[in-house]
Amino acid sequence: MELHDVWFVLIAVLWIGYFFLEGFDFGVGVLTKLLARDRTEKRVLINTIGPVWDGNEVWLLTAGGATFAAFPEWYATLFSGFYLPLLVILVCLIVRGVAFEYRAKRPEENWQRNWETAIFWCSLIPAFLWGVAFGNITRGVKIDAHLEYVGGLGDLLNPYALLGGLVTLSLFTFHGAVFVGLKTVGDIRERARATALRVGLVTAVLALVFLGWTQADKGDGTSLVALVVAVAALLGALATARAGREGWAFALSGLTIVAAVSMLFLTLFPNVMPSTLNEQWSLTVTNASSSAYTLKIMTWLAAIATPLVLLYQGWTYWVFRKRIGTQHIADAAH
Repeated sequence: MELHDVWFVLIAVLWIGYFFLEGFDFGVGVLTKLLARDRTEKRVLINTIGPVWDGNEVWLLTAGGATFAAFPEWYATLFSGFYLPLLVILVCLIVRGVAFEYRAKRPEENWQRNWETAIFWCSLIPAFLWGVAFGNITRGVKIDAHLEYVGGLGDLLNPYALLGGLVTLSLFTFHGAVFVGLKTVGDIRERARATALRVGLVTAVLALVFLGWTQADKGDGTSLVALVVAVAALLGALATARAGREGWAFALSGLTIVAAVSMLFLTLFPNVMPSTLNEQWSLTVTNASSSAYTLKIMTWLAAIATPLVLLYQGWTYWVFRKRIGTQHIADAAH
């Protein structure tokens, strides 16, 4: 296996890790409007992801940086062609981070409500747009002979990509509901389970259509295996959530994300951005990659840094592993 193939796999792993981790905290952000009944319950939901949301976003920074260094042509075409939706995602992530930090800085109800609204919308919009972006990457876009994107914003809003956006939004919300059930106690835990079942059924329908469409259009035997794993894991997550086995439900909803995103990358390889104008103009792991020397240096750095990051993040989740409820909120306790 060539180094550019290795780095395609590593970038896929980074995106899978990002969607697995950031997926549930996007889902929790959406659930602050759909699940919480009052301000105390909103605080419970936000507190479930408070210690970890910023660490989850490290995976996005690493994926973007790795793409820039390993596949500069891919990075340039992607970020120029998808400039507006990626800018919207970036603004949402900035506002969302500010909202988490500033919401409790003042006691006024309007102040806190406005930041909570920002958390909701700045979780929902990226959850949808990431699906639109990866739907277009998988389907292919208008790339010319100079390896430049020549389409417009309207080309990105095609039925396949929009369906991909609905899938990621519903799947992340389901993943978040299962996580809330895993991390909370009391009535909110029971309602999180009920919400997970409702959202999960919608997710199952949307995901089956989207992944089936992908398989029919670009799939092979390997991607079919990933599709079967994704569907089986999602059904298993629904069954275990209904049985109140939140740990298993969370693991299986995470496996659904892992298998679904893996399927997209399997159908993509050896392309990184297919051209819908001419197959010969597609960006591939070969014509979009950096030099072999650059990839070699990156491989050594990744081998040293990645285990340290994984150990630190795993330790963070272990420290904040306990369940919380409304009784743990100081204002509610008094």
